[in-house]
Amino acid sequence: MDKVRQIRLAKDAMDRDWADPGLDLDAVAAHAGYSRYHFLRAFKQAYGETPGQYLTHRRIERAEEMLRGADLSVTEICHLVGFSSLGTFSARFKTRTGLTPSEYRARHVGRGAALIPGCYAMLWAGGFPTERSTGRTATSKKPPGPAAAYGDGEEPPDDRRAEP
Repeated sequence: MDKVRQIRLAKDAMDRDWADPGLDLDAVAAHAGYSRYHFLRAFKQAYGETPGQYLTHRRIERAEEMLRGADLSVTEICHLVGFSSLGTFSARFKTRTGLTPSEYRARHVGRGAALIPGCYAMLWAGGFPTERSTGRTATSKKPPGPAAAYGDGEEPPDDRRAEP
């Protein structure tokens, strides 16, 4: 299988499982058949950003849609799009959009249809993930443990754990 196809398979896994907070570099690199650091370099060369940056952008885009269209709290949206920390979510959201999630909602709500009630949005999104979830994701074969960094920084962190 050629290099571009292998990286594309891993990118497809991220596009499919973007909301999984347990999505980590090792599981995605396994889709490409690469080691984690080789995958990180190859992905950046192919797409111009690290896998962590790509995943964060996808999650922020989904959060923007939910903030504009669903009557959910910022905390609920934070967890639905795969962030485990509200502070990290808010900081990354502001870096990407220039507004906090609350400011973004205030600026964009009212420019279209009414907000979807939160209960329907939660039902559509599958609710909050539970430990009993049986769906297959990119990380379903990996035993629980510390999540690996995605390469948002220049060097891998010492504790091998970072938010996407």
